[in-house]
Amino acid sequence: MHFVVILRKLQKIQAYHLNCNPTDEKGEKSNMLISIVIPVFNEKENIQPLVAEIGKTAFSLRKKGMQTELILVDDGSTDGTFKEIQRLKVQSPNIRAIRFRRNFGQTAAFDAGFAQAKGEVVITMDGDLQNDPADIPLLLDKLNEGYDVVSGWRFERKDAAFSKKLPSLFSNYLARSLTGLKLHDFGCSLKAYRREALKDLRLFGEMHRFVPAILFTKGFRIAEVKVRHRPRKFGKTKYNFTRLLKGFLDLLYIKFWSSFSTRPLHLFGLMGFSMLFVSGLIAAYKFLALVFFSQPIEVTPALLLSVLLAILGLLFIMFGFLGEVQVRTYYNTSKEHEYEIERKI
Repeated sequence: MHFVVILRKLQKIQAYHLNCNPTDEKGEKSNMLISIVIPVFNEKENIQPLVAEIGKTAFSLRKKGMQTELILVDDGSTDGTFKEIQRLKVQSPNIRAIRFRRNFGQTAAFDAGFAQAKGEVVITMDGDLQNDPADIPLLLDKLNEGYDVVSGWRFERKDAAFSKKLPSLFSNYLARSLTGLKLHDFGCSLKAYRREALKDLRLFGEMHRFVPAILFTKGFRIAEVKVRHRPRKFGKTKYNFTRLLKGFLDLLYIKFWSSFSTRPLHLFGLMGFSMLFVSGLIAAYKFLALVFFSQPIEVTPALLLSVLLAILGLLFIMFGFLGEVQVRTYYNTSKEHEYEIERKI
């Protein structure tokens, strides 16, 4: 009898590792834990209705055999947001709270939430009630189709056109062009991740909106679903053009890191040889002018440019070699690899 019980437990464990969707003997879903991570900053008026809406969604998920935990990360609020979270935690034991000493930014808040999440699936969303928690099951259903990440698409965005929509269109276009990931809405915080996709993920700056792009470069499967978007009722938006600029710089970093982090010589070498080629063309023109037209070689701006490009070209190639040495030293001394293993058999 004990042997049969042990055998059934082993079968459940095997089903989880193969399908990431364990089933019981009747073919029904077991109690999968869903972690919902929400950064908040000065959202005192939004916390109570947000928790209430998530509670309704959690109830519907519980009917499907899924348990939920809510992780609220207070990013240094100054309006009493954390006191409101403490009050709500007394009523809802499944709420977990983190408070930063000061405002570190949304990326840091997501990173802290990911580190504390215990669920097999991690859901992220904003704390301003513009994301609808009722859309979480849509993300989970898409995730069960075999994807590792599902990103929300605010196809009917309820924001100001000039201050948010237009910059967002430009940012999304750049992100698609540089990363190759064809998402309509990189900035939507409503996303679902399998836990293994977030393993060893390191976030800096304003990189939270580009997490799917980072995971895409590692080979994870990404999907997108349309979600609702609602106008803000309480509080003030934290979005500004400074964040857009910071996000653009982080996007350039992601592009560089994904394409050249293991082979910097390819980037610097290509730039160096391009400069040497242009320098050679100028020098060849001066030489041919001397041979065929008897024009004396004088110190002209073109000649100075040729010499400058030649020096810069050699320096860039040297930088590439130095970068190669540093990268090889890094991978030889750290536990990080330039590849991702999906499964071992």
